[in-house]
Amino acid sequence: MKRQIPTETPVYLFLGFLESGKTQFIQGTMEDPRFATGENTLLLVMEEGIEEYETIRFANTENVNLVVIEDQEQLNEEYLSQLQTKFGAERIVVEYNGMWMLEDFFAAMPEGWMINQIMTFFDSNTFLNYNANMRQLVFDKIQNTQLTVFNRFDDTMDKMQFHKIVRGISRRCDIVYERADGKAEFDEIEDPLPFDINAPVIEIEDKDYAFFYRDLTENMEAYIGKTVKFRGLVATDKRLSPQDIVLGRHVMTCCADDIQYCGLACVLPEVMELATRDWIHVTAKIQFQKHRIYKGKGPVLVAEKVIVCEQPEEPLATFY
Repeated sequence: MKRQIPTETPVYLFLGFLESGKTQFIQGTMEDPRFATGENTLLLVMEEGIEEYETIRFANTENVNLVVIEDQEQLNEEYLSQLQTKFGAERIVVEYNGMWMLEDFFAAMPEGWMINQIMTFFDSNTFLNYNANMRQLVFDKIQNTQLTVFNRFDDTMDKMQFHKIVRGISRRCDIVYERADGKAEFDEIEDPLPFDINAPVIEIEDKDYAFFYRDLTENMEAYIGKTVKFRGLVATDKRLSPQDIVLGRHVMTCCADDIQYCGLACVLPEVMELATRDWIHVTAKIQFQKHRIYKGKGPVLVAEKVIVCEQPEEPLATFY
């Protein structure tokens, strides 16, 4: 009897470049009886490496349908929906092509597909080279992942090099270094912020704005009620009240193509003749409250002191 398609379908995403260890890990997952709980599973393989799947060894091989997608044009909602309906898939496992941007998959996901887990794999021997030459693709694979695994790691390699690259992209994911003998070591390197979050006034240096903005958005509760001091670029809008501006910096997270203005709502202590692209030094308390630019609640800088200043030598904020 054909099973009814669930209204919410869990999706397990495995990311990484060729020969990074994705296939081996998925093979082991599909062989694990704890994962084989009876659901019809659609295994989408979007790149084929040297290693092939041994489907006969899957714990519930009769419940798994493997489909290879080599043409990126097939990555669309209609085709993926057809596959799910054809096989009555109740969950989706994806070995994603390392040369495709993840946003293309997100855009193609049919209604009801819900990301359950994202894991990213790299070959430690080639990772630094990939990061140097294909930074945007490396960034793309790490920014949303819950776990980054460095396979084939050995004592000649410096964990700090790998750690800094990952933490420059995400502070939320776990990092694992896996050796050739299968022994895995979790990353336990302490990663302190470049400013003192417990200081009476948190002073943000020009070079540290990107870290501040990211940590604020990821750990907002830790900043509510705190006072901060930093230099920022003003953006104004006629739709805002005379005392309201947006204050932030242009941030480059990966490369020149992804530079964006990362600003926060700011309420001035009084009406000031500020214009877009002015630079100010602000001392402000962070409150979580409604503001028009958020269309709801968000972090609002309630300014206590504002001084117009010069543009810094390096106006662009980065994680490097």
